[in-house]
Amino acid sequence: MKEEILSVGIDIGTSTTQLVFSKLTIENTASAFSIPKINIVDKEVIYKSEIYFTPLKSDTEIDGEAVRRIIEDEYGRANIKPKDVDTGAVIITGETARKENASLVLNKLSGLAGDFVVATAGPDLESIIAGKGAGADCLSKERRTVVVNLDIGGGTTNISVFKDGEILDTTCLDIGGRLIKIDPNNMKVRYVSEKIKRLANGIGVVIEVGKGITLNEIKSITNRMAEIIEEVLGAKKITEDLGLILTTEDLNRDYDIQYISFSGGVADCIYDEDTDRDNFQYEDIGVILGRSIRNSDMFKKFNIYESSETIRATVVGAGSHTTDISGSTITFTKDVFPLKNIPILKLSKEDESLDYKRLSERIRQKVNWFNLDNGNQQVALALKGVKNLSFKELQDMGQSIIAGMKDILNMDIPLIVIVENDIAKALGQTMHRYLEYKKDVICIDSVKVKNGDFIDIGKPLANGRVVPVVIKTLAFGY
Repeated sequence: MKEEILSVGIDIGTSTTQLVFSKLTIENTASAFSIPKINIVDKEVIYKSEIYFTPLKSDTEIDGEAVRRIIEDEYGRANIKPKDVDTGAVIITGETARKENASLVLNKLSGLAGDFVVATAGPDLESIIAGKGAGADCLSKERRTVVVNLDIGGGTTNISVFKDGEILDTTCLDIGGRLIKIDPNNMKVRYVSEKIKRLANGIGVVIEVGKGITLNEIKSITNRMAEIIEEVLGAKKITEDLGLILTTEDLNRDYDIQYISFSGGVADCIYDEDTDRDNFQYEDIGVILGRSIRNSDMFKKFNIYESSETIRATVVGAGSHTTDISGSTITFTKDVFPLKNIPILKLSKEDESLDYKRLSERIRQKVNWFNLDNGNQQVALALKGVKNLSFKELQDMGQSIIAGMKDILNMDIPLIVIVENDIAKALGQTMHRYLEYKKDVICIDSVKVKNGDFIDIGKPLANGRVVPVVIKTLAFGY
């Protein structure tokens, strides 16, 4: 039996703000004689908003009320109420994520957007979402190869590497179309980011707000930006400028890139062959940057795949590709959902090989990592788990977790355990029994997480057999 859930994606980017609603279809794909295996079997975008320029109060502050009005108006046009939404993501991306009030705006929007919507910002997750929205993951799976998507927006270039449909690597560059803003009437600079100012100085171009700049000088800067993108892809020798422009860890480059695709607002300028297009159509360098990339060696050294989405890639990815489904052998003793922004405490392979007493002590030590000034906070304990545990091993694991999570158990919150392998029902029931049925337990499986991740767990679906989950990284001011 199929079940449909409604997902929203809201992207507040450096240049634009937009929203999409998607319909996700879940279904039990197992045979009648097997353990239920419930998957997302279809994703359909059912509404796309207008594309708005992101309202800002200043170079350092988002106009939160104006953003809220945009989102409220679009909900009305789509004839959808916040209570209708089951899952999705609100994402502040690019340079906008670095504004002083970014986290405050997200918190306000998270309540507006629905009961179970994540509020997320972070270049790695943004790269993955944009890559999926652009279709790079599907291409890599179809052709069994490595595909790199470059999502080039107003403030950043988010890069995701996919192999055989799975994410392999990510990074982010401070390269985007609105890092220099120009008054086309007098060719004076209205805004330039500090990093781009330093990059320009390195090639002999002095750029200052309020001073004039020539078209050739702008082209020199955008050509240098294109070269740095080539450097990160391994198509050019790496220079010190790459270190300047990187905002996260560099790509590993230990794989053979076959295809590259472009998304984001600048992608439309890359794919557009109209040479008569106004250079300063958007009063920034986006059009010129797009041409510099199109004329670069990237188009000679890699196969170019035209993305299924360009300027909407991130918002489509947020609405359709953030949600996953847990396994169907899960335990929850009380419906306390939705749960949001729960930090992950992931045990290592070495941890899981310890005996009962030492494992409980290791868990206790790691729980202390998450202590706040005013005491403990809720964490979700994550482990890989052995597929075929004996009854004794299951008991030992349950007792180890309970002993190690003692500080958490003293709080008025449920015990949350996440397992990769398919043992959550038995493990959860075992722990609940040891707790004399006095403590709420949530134990879910078939979910992969890592330290540094956060998890949202939504209201149960498919008659309580699965829960929707979103794994994310929250990062502000990166």
